[in-house]
Amino acid sequence: MILIDLTPYVCPYPLVKVKLLLKQMDVDEKLHVLLSDPGSRRDVPLLIKKMGFGIEIIADQPQCLSFIITKTN
Repeated sequence: MILIDLTPYVCPYPLVKVKLLLKQMDVDEKLHVLLSDPGSRRDVPLLIKKMGFGIEIIADQPQCLSFIITKTN
C-alpha cells in the first residue's frame, strides 16, 4: 500500500497527484490518501467514484480526511 500525505497542499494539486499515482498503480493495489483542503476533500473522492475505483473512508475529521483507494481496473 502506498501512503500519500497531501494535507499541506490545496486543490488542484492533490487531485492531479492522486490521478497520476493511480495511472502508475497496478490493479488491486491500494493508495492511502490524507487530505485537508476543503476543495480536495470534496473533489478527490468524487473523481475516484467517477473513475469506478473502490474507496473506503478511514477517518473524516475537520482537519483531515483519510481514505483508501483500491484500483480495480
